[in-house]
Amino acid sequence: MTSDSIRRLNAADREFDAQLDQLLAWESVADSQVEATVAEILQQVRSRGDAAVIEYTNRFDRRQLASAREFCLAPAELSAALQRIPAAERRALEAAAERVREYHRYQLQESWRYREADGTVLGQQITPMERVGIYVPGGKASYPSSVLMNAIPAKVAGVDCVAMVVPAPDGQLSDLVLAAAAIAGVDQLYTIGGAQAVAALAYGTQSVKKVDKIVGPGNIFVAAAKRAVFGRVAIDMIAGPSEILVICDGQTDPDWIAMDLLSQAEHDQQAQSILLSPDAAFLQAVGESLERLLAELPRREIAAASLAGRGALIQVESIEAAIALANRIAPEHLEVSVADPEQYLPQIRHAGAIFLGRHTAEALGDYCAGPNHVLPTSGTARFSSPLGVYDFQKRSSIIYCSPEGADKLGRVARTLARGEGLEAHARSAEYRVED
Repeated sequence: MTSDSIRRLNAADREFDAQLDQLLAWESVADSQVEATVAEILQQVRSRGDAAVIEYTNRFDRRQLASAREFCLAPAELSAALQRIPAAERRALEAAAERVREYHRYQLQESWRYREADGTVLGQQITPMERVGIYVPGGKASYPSSVLMNAIPAKVAGVDCVAMVVPAPDGQLSDLVLAAAAIAGVDQLYTIGGAQAVAALAYGTQSVKKVDKIVGPGNIFVAAAKRAVFGRVAIDMIAGPSEILVICDGQTDPDWIAMDLLSQAEHDQQAQSILLSPDAAFLQAVGESLERLLAELPRREIAAASLAGRGALIQVESIEAAIALANRIAPEHLEVSVADPEQYLPQIRHAGAIFLGRHTAEALGDYCAGPNHVLPTSGTARFSSPLGVYDFQKRSSIIYCSPEGADKLGRVARTLARGEGLEAHARSAEYRVED
């Protein structure tokens, strides 16, 4: 990659809007062939249960499972993994888990109620979900942070049982992932993945009990399966490629900003890294830093493809103009690397997570800052929020009428019901009216 490989744009150019639309365009998980494959897997698991899960797991993950017992891990195996990992890794996991747990405790919603003058009581009761399934990518890849970010909010919410699925291709499992499951309080762990794991969680099998919600990242087959079972169970979101948008006034070290951009680019070739700055010389300096630092990365080919395909260095008129453009893009991660960044916070309307100041690297949010790293992507931050405790709590309305309240409300309800032509509604309310 050369310093000119990443596209350079100027927001003042006449064709900028079209260029930006092209830059942001991303094909969703919708794919007819994938959807057909996933539909078949879902149907087979729904009708045949464990037998289908075993069949697909053996085929796709190159396993030799003979029974469901072999993909069900006992809690003792998670504890054993926690004992096996190096002490430094255990300390890091425990420190990250505690920060994530502490942050999410602030999100707990509480039940409330109030009493009206006639004695009628209205309110809302908050209850946790009973069973939640979390999907964690597995095999040679190790994503313990995904375990913490998905399981801990559920446990803080009070979910009765957190069931985790993680594929083990060729029988490989990461001790770090299992240790994270032990620390996060995962109750059940199944070494299955793909659409068959989503189906098992959504429909239930002889060995996997049906859950109420499925959360966590996965490949295109996992995403398509989550979309297909939505409605039978809840899901968190259909996530697109990882994104970072950095706003900088030109006074931060160019190497810092370049590495922040690379931290997302190394995820995959479809990841997106964008820098906005009013300083043309700084944009050039960051481009040169990208070229130099990229050569040092183990995943440089992936990062280079990401930057060339979906990255951009964009010159804007001012920081205020950059904020307006960021709101239009609605990025997953937004870094505001400027002097006195808090002054701009009220202007930021759409972003999954906001990282303020020159020292706040997005990577800290991925692992240990405390807020959740499961964030809306592909512009959905305009209407979606990060995964949190509230995603694992339900709200039930409370209505408790006194005789006087039933009389007052009944008079209103019967009039409205008859206006809608619903006589039984009207009479049901009217029976409590004291004429």
